[in-house]
Amino acid sequence: MKKIEAHKSKKAMALEGSESPLTSNITAFALKAKVIYPINQKFRPLADGSSNPSLHENPKQAVLPNQVVEASTSSSLGSLSQGDKEDCSSSTTIHSATSDDRFQARTFLKVTCFPEVLTCESFDVKLCLYSLLLKDLLFLDVELRKEKYMMVIQVLRVYLTEFYLKKKINEESYQKILLKQETDFDELQKQLNSRLQSTEAMGTQNSEYQTLDDLERKEREYSEHIIDNMEAFWKQTDEAQQFVLDQAKCSSAKARKIIMNLTDKMIVVEELLSESQDLQSMDIPERLFNWELMVKMVDSVKSRIEEESKCRFNAMSNILDHLTIKSSLSVRQKEDLLAELHKAFWEQVTHYKNECVRQAKDLIMKQLACRASKIEELKQGQENEQSYLLNKDLQVGDLHEFLQAYHELLEKQRQTQWNLEEVDNRESTEAVVDLHKELYVRSSHALEELVKELFLQNLPRITGLSLRDCELLKEEWQENLVLQLEKVGSYRQQHWKLFQEQMQQEKQLWAKEYALSAVMQKRLSEKHEKIIQGVLNQLGGLSEESTNYILRKHRLLLCSVLRRLSLRNVAMATLTHMRMSRKKNLLQELREQHVLQKSSSHCSDERQWQFQKTMESHILEEEEKLEEETQQTRSEFHHQFVTEIQEALQLMQQHVEQGIGQTLLQHARQEATKQSSEDREDLKERLTESAVESVYVTISGVNRVVQSYYQQIGKIMGDYEDKKLQQLKSLLAERSENHRLKRKHEENEWTLKEKPNEGTLDISSAVPQRMLLQQKRFLAQFDMQQQARLKSLKQRILALHHLETEVENQLKQAEQDFITEVAGLARVPLPVHKQPLNRTTQSGKKSKIKMKNAQSQGKEDPADCHEKDQAPDRQNAGSLRNKPEST
Repeated sequence: MKKIEAHKSKKAMALEGSESPLTSNITAFALKAKVIYPINQKFRPLADGSSNPSLHENPKQAVLPNQVVEASTSSSLGSLSQGDKEDCSSSTTIHSATSDDRFQARTFLKVTCFPEVLTCESFDVKLCLYSLLLKDLLFLDVELRKEKYMMVIQVLRVYLTEFYLKKKINEESYQKILLKQETDFDELQKQLNSRLQSTEAMGTQNSEYQTLDDLERKEREYSEHIIDNMEAFWKQTDEAQQFVLDQAKCSSAKARKIIMNLTDKMIVVEELLSESQDLQSMDIPERLFNWELMVKMVDSVKSRIEEESKCRFNAMSNILDHLTIKSSLSVRQKEDLLAELHKAFWEQVTHYKNECVRQAKDLIMKQLACRASKIEELKQGQENEQSYLLNKDLQVGDLHEFLQAYHELLEKQRQTQWNLEEVDNRESTEAVVDLHKELYVRSSHALEELVKELFLQNLPRITGLSLRDCELLKEEWQENLVLQLEKVGSYRQQHWKLFQEQMQQEKQLWAKEYALSAVMQKRLSEKHEKIIQGVLNQLGGLSEESTNYILRKHRLLLCSVLRRLSLRNVAMATLTHMRMSRKKNLLQELREQHVLQKSSSHCSDERQWQFQKTMESHILEEEEKLEEETQQTRSEFHHQFVTEIQEALQLMQQHVEQGIGQTLLQHARQEATKQSSEDREDLKERLTESAVESVYVTISGVNRVVQSYYQQIGKIMGDYEDKKLQQLKSLLAERSENHRLKRKHEENEWTLKEKPNEGTLDISSAVPQRMLLQQKRFLAQFDMQQQARLKSLKQRILALHHLETEVENQLKQAEQDFITEVAGLARVPLPVHKQPLNRTTQSGKKSKIKMKNAQSQGKEDPADCHEKDQAPDRQNAGSLRNKPEST
């Protein structure tokens, strides 16, 4: 068996020495015959029709699917491919349905950052890089969402601060409202994080590996959770705005203006985030290409020892064949020497690969630990920068500049972190490359020693040749080796050129994806703007202010939806590339084989020419099939994408419909209030005319009613002045008592502070120390008095506001009684359904614990309302008094 294996090994090396390192007669036979061999078949028909075991396939122990095997016995010097790539060994199995299913269910390593990819198996690299791209997209989405939440909270804080400074809310309400909004938004973010973590935990039981099916399912569930969170954010924002306005008791006109301003600020936020997202999402594929270049560098260095060992072995095989022809060496001796050399080379290459993996992992772990500390330090400084900007005192007019500055700060911080990671990725790659070069030098020296031992010890002993002759043979071997290494270097350059062409094609595909995404967003935006404009035109009757608000609200929601769908479209394009990556790799291998074989042979005979034509037609056929399957995959994801678009737009439509309904309701209420006011004025005019024309109205009757009305008004105003004076005296007495108690308490505290120092201080230091204590005491008393005055003013404002509300209600009731008596005197019926006092009375009750502008919706300040209500009372009373006298 040892002799047979050595013969097979020698035969395989001889074949590879006469062909390209990436091709074989088996591949040529398969291309011509277009035979699809079973993937797991261990005995494949060879080009000569025999059915011997393949040199590239050896029994292996069971391992995890696609797990990185450090001591694999499936490697062979006769092939650049690995044993785990059985399903990729034949070009005719590119478009097999069974292969597709296996590929979808095939596990690959989970990676969290690029340096971890450098130790992955070569077949998994592309999938790992795409999974990193998806992680970057998710990270970008999370960061932009945090930024939006912080901006919204900051905008609400600025408006709350304005209300507080204008005495519309007190300090306790200010703190409670702000805390409630921050808590609600934090809870919203925690719910989303919990769902995302739950989705991440599902799937493959082994947490270190994942499948493409798991990844597609997770991305789909991520999208569903984020859309649900987006809807919840809309509702939370509307509730927060309304809650703040209710607490501040703003008039309806003021509330509408504030809501319009808040909507404009949110549109600014969405536009900033959309612009940033588009730019950064377009940079992410560029990072992917940089990653692929760095991985290619590592693979190129890593494969050098295997290529060199093959060249050394082929050169040695040629020398031994020459000695066999000259009868200096028997066939059996040659096969024994080649078998021993093959085994030694194979062991050295395996040791080199294992050391590369082991030491690279250790090196990367150290690099990642250093990176984690750098990022932690960087984030600490970034948080301080954010806190400094957020803690600035802002006014409503400064919000636009703040939003722009805060967004630029966060964008700069994200770019800084990404630059740090990119620099660290390059440093890690360079470190791994240097490590592989160092190990390569050691392994190359070991291979050189094996060859030297063969030439200077084994050959003289076996063949009887002199040492000088063996040295000449070694020089001849060296010349042959240089020629083969030059040939391999030429192959490597051509391979690199093909790789660069593939990168350019990939960049064009990504540019096409972004162009299609931009067109889709534009069409969706135009379509839905036309729809909402048509709906508003059909409704009619709305004021220009209400129409503008609905249009802005719709624009805000549409910007949010399109921003989310844009990122989802990039993720689906990434999943499409992942699903087609295996077939693209196999097709790329076919192209490389064709180009390299075409450059190595000049089609000197009809057979070579026919083989090249067959391979070209086969590549064209596979390209057409790949394009067709890519379109099918893209169409499948497109249908899923359309479903998500419809769901998101349906949620947006429902939210806009609710906004339109609320606007229509407010519009109807305003019209009803306006009509009620007009009806009341009309009632007064008709009542005056009826009283003048009525025969039942006499001068004495009118004088009696008017006199009674004036007496009632005088009594109300007198009671108001008495209560006002009494309230002010009470507040003054309370303030004096509180001030006396606090001053007494403070004097006791200062006395206790001065006593311990009386016996310890000498005369020289006692006076300055006593003066310093007196100064501190005076400043403390001044602060205490200022706080007492401020508290007293607040109490006075609340008390006066309460009294004014009571006076307003009493005056309106007196007016209503006066109108009723005049109507009864003139025998004019009054409408029973008019109840103008209910809302005002309720507002008066609520305003007992609120500040001066606490009125019902549609009301103005109490003092203004009081003046406006008193004027009609006196005017109507005078007209009703004068007109009966003229009668």
